[in-house]
Order: sequence, then structure tokens, then C-alpha cells
Amino acid sequence: MKEATIEIEDKIDELLTCLDKDIQHIQECSLQLNELRSLVVKRNDVSLGKLLETIRVESDSYRSCESQRQSLRKELAIAFGCNPGQMTLSRLEAALPKEKKAQVAERKAKLRVLTEELKKEHLSTALLLSDCARFNSLLLKSIFDLGSTGIVCYNSNGATKRQDDTAFVNLSF
Repeated sequence: MKEATIEIEDKIDELLTCLDKDIQHIQECSLQLNELRSLVVKRNDVSLGKLLETIRVESDSYRSCESQRQSLRKELAIAFGCNPGQMTLSRLEAALPKEKKAQVAERKAKLRVLTEELKKEHLSTALLLSDCARFNSLLLKSIFDLGSTGIVCYNSNGATKRQDDTAFVNLSF
């Protein structure tokens, strides 16, 4: 029985380490979203490309932490006699002794705050990109629709006549 308790404590320590990585990852994501917005506004394509590549590489490396957390969740669910879907930090916190309970509660609170901050950063970024797309669409539409009234006029020879004075771009060969 004592061996099982030690094994559970080891799993909890591994989970706490994994939660620390989650906290660090969420903080980095918030900073990256803020930097992404800044680079979009500044129109710095080179730095934006580098940032997007960094984000891709980091997300690939973070997958191992996610799979480790899910594995630990399953193992702890088995140890506490519940389904993996029912194994939450709140449930784990309730079943732990005082010292471990405080550590889990601290990380849970920090994760809650950081996820709310990340949601705000994500919403701000999504709104900026949406406005950029809308503005670009309106700009392109105004450029390509400039001078076109949708009405075709013919001269006395039966040929269409272009209004040279209303075109945005006049190209002569």
C-alpha cells in the first residue's frame, strides 16, 4: 500500500512539473500574440515570418507535454478509481494531503488567470486580423471597381467607350 502511495505522489510531482510547463507555455503564447499584433500593425513581414516559424516549432515541441499530461491524467484516474474525463485538478486537489493540495491549488489558480488573459489576447488578435481583412477587401474593391458603373455604353460605331478620366490606373503601350 505504501508503494502505491509513493507511486501516486511521484505522478503528482510529474503532473506539477507538467503544469509548470503549461503555465510557461501560456505566458509565451500571450507574449507572442501581443508581438504578432505589433508586427501586423508595423507591417514587418520578415519579423512576422520568423515569429510564425517560431510559433510552429514551439507548438510541435509542446505536443509532448500535452501527451504527458494526458497520460498522467489517465494514470491518476485509475489510481483514484474514476474515469479520465472526471479526473480534474479540483478533484485531485480534494483527494490530496495539505502540502500537495496547496501546490495544485496554486497552479490551478495561476492557470485560470493566464487562460483568461490568453483569451483576451486571442480576441484582440482575431479582431485586429478581421479588421485588416475587411479593410483590405474594401481597399481592393474600391481600386478595381473605380470608374466602373456597371453600365456599358456604346458609341456610334457600336464599340464600347472607356472613360479615361475615371480609371485608377492608365496603361499605355
